[in-house]
Amino acid sequence: MKYGVEVQEANVLLEKVSRYLPGDAVAQVEQAYLYADDCHDGQVRKSGEPYIIHPLQAAAFLADLNLDCHTICAALLHDVIEDCGVTYEDIEDAFGPEVAKMVDGVTKLTRMDYKLPGAELSPVYSSDDPDKLYAESLRKMLVAMAEDIRVVLIKLADRLHNMKTLDALPPAKRKSIAQETLDIYSPLAHRLGIWEIKWQLDDLAFRHLNEDRYREISRMLAVRRAEREEYVEEVCQRLREMLDAVDLKAEVYGRPKGIYSIYNKMQKYAAQGDELRDILDLYALRVIVESESDCYRALGIVHQAWSPIPGQFDDYVANPKENMYQALHTTVICQAGQPLEVQIKTTEMHQVAEYGVAAHWRYKEGRANDLKFEEKMTWMRQLLEWQREAAETEDFIESVRQDIFRDQVFVYTPKGDIVELGAGCTPVDFAYKIHTQLGHRCMGGKVNGRLVGLDTPLQNGDTVEIMTTKSNRGPSPDWLNPNLGYVKSASARQKVRQWFNYQARGSNIERGRDKLRKELRRLNLNLDEAEILTLVRFDSMEDFLLNLGSGGLTDGQLAHRLSHALRPEPDIPQPRPDLPLSSPSSGISVLGVGDLLIRMARCCNPIPGDEISGFITRARGVTVHKKDCISLLNEDEPERIVEVSWGEARELFPVRVCIEAYDRVGLLRDVTVRVSEERVNIASVITRENPDGTVIMELTLHTTGLEQLGKLFSKLEGVRGVTSVTRANSPVPVKV
Repeated sequence: MKYGVEVQEANVLLEKVSRYLPGDAVAQVEQAYLYADDCHDGQVRKSGEPYIIHPLQAAAFLADLNLDCHTICAALLHDVIEDCGVTYEDIEDAFGPEVAKMVDGVTKLTRMDYKLPGAELSPVYSSDDPDKLYAESLRKMLVAMAEDIRVVLIKLADRLHNMKTLDALPPAKRKSIAQETLDIYSPLAHRLGIWEIKWQLDDLAFRHLNEDRYREISRMLAVRRAEREEYVEEVCQRLREMLDAVDLKAEVYGRPKGIYSIYNKMQKYAAQGDELRDILDLYALRVIVESESDCYRALGIVHQAWSPIPGQFDDYVANPKENMYQALHTTVICQAGQPLEVQIKTTEMHQVAEYGVAAHWRYKEGRANDLKFEEKMTWMRQLLEWQREAAETEDFIESVRQDIFRDQVFVYTPKGDIVELGAGCTPVDFAYKIHTQLGHRCMGGKVNGRLVGLDTPLQNGDTVEIMTTKSNRGPSPDWLNPNLGYVKSASARQKVRQWFNYQARGSNIERGRDKLRKELRRLNLNLDEAEILTLVRFDSMEDFLLNLGSGGLTDGQLAHRLSHALRPEPDIPQPRPDLPLSSPSSGISVLGVGDLLIRMARCCNPIPGDEISGFITRARGVTVHKKDCISLLNEDEPERIVEVSWGEARELFPVRVCIEAYDRVGLLRDVTVRVSEERVNIASVITRENPDGTVIMELTLHTTGLEQLGKLFSKLEGVRGVTSVTRANSPVPVKV
């Protein structure tokens, strides 16, 4: 049985595609709808609507972008593999390899949704490390986009409809999906130039992440809507009359602002000390003309009518953004002293601004490639280069987020070629963007013909020239120091790291070997190579030592892995005769307070299960006796008898630690403070001074095991004057 709303949505889709597709293509879209409807028969979304509504609305949005028949069919079928048990081969047989490949690509991207932080993992895609799986899926999505952008256009349409129906999900999952939308999908839509999707994703995500602020801004806009619309229409009418007077055909209308866009502007203005009303009064107009030359004619009319604000003009017609956006932007002081932003563009530029890459989509049958379009999308091919160069998924994602999803500046080479960089990038970033070897040999830079420091942020329109050295000395180590500001882009930072990793491979391996020997000696471990590789989870000793020496694996991580895998055996160890029998936590609670020095009375030797009482000694903590112990019964100071009980037993192990240090006032105090911070009891301390001004301290400690001991060693090594911390009587570790 068919639902009325389902048939209505299908008719809307078919009507949209019939406006620009030939009859046989419309028939194929209808066939894809019927196929998807049959597959999803009986399935209902959490919002309560029939499932088929979701692919229908996603396809309808893509039809508004005039996308080709194969993309519309793939949008209708994008969930059938994931949710209906349909195979790739089934779709290929019914609709051809092109549609099947797109559906398969969207299916793989959809699996990212199972890996969101806070989302429930599907059993099929579960993992011990969902964040890593999510990053890997994101990497696949971006690479898939570079191979066939239509896959991501379908995914964006899918995400847009999901965001519109997000209220059906639990609050935690709504926030998680909304945050991912702001972090990934909205910047992706912006980078593809699809403003129509971007502003909707922004506002929908903002509503779920900060509902109170969203409603506050909505109310403020509603209160002043009539006044704002009246003012904008008055300004539009005046500008239309001035353009008509010079026979310049143009559409002039107000440009609406998204709620999330207003929120961001409010944050920026608040940081500058401006008031909220200053933001809401920044009205905006859009002027659509017929040709590029008309853009500049219209700009002249606007500047004749109202005074331009200095520094508030951008020419994106002569210097388009890499997401293909073109327009003239100017801000003027308009009627009643109000700031007015004016955007001037042609009809084609407006289509590109609203629909981005989708506005340039060409049917493949018999069409020549648009070389200008291909040049503008070179950043997508760079994704493929980065994903081949980046060994780790995290490095690749960092490059994308910093170098592609960040605000951009446009600078020139000395030959006049335009280079796009992230906002805040420096001449060093510019050099690495041109060529890796140019970056390695960079020794100075000129901006607009003047020598500048290599940490100078580049601005829009700068002409940058790199001065190089003839030697092969390579980059400076200071370039990797984020506090010095030499390198801002992730891709340049990655290339600098690669150079140092390659140059310092031998020294890093030796440094890693020294660190390993030190850690084995500290933990009193005697392990062979196979055991070490098992514990640290590396395939080869060389890779392990290289990572350890270069900082890829930190000393703390090494200690944690060794100690975590080599926990003490559960059997209670035999007490050593040369260590005290007392323990700071022997499973005894005194008046509800633990971690006091406890001793078992030798006169009655209580064991768990006995009824016990405690006796407060003058210098040795609490001694635990059986309740019927003759010593307690004959005690003439009953006020020193306290209630104790058998608590949760914690097994502690005595260990002797040897500390070598330069002697100074306060050394012992600093050592004991660090030990107490780790909640470790000191049973005894023996110090021995050497003639050379050094001192050796032997501490007997009670610890829970190697993990706690490893943390304590790191703390003790940080004490001023301490030169080494080891376990006493440690055997010499094996050679590695």
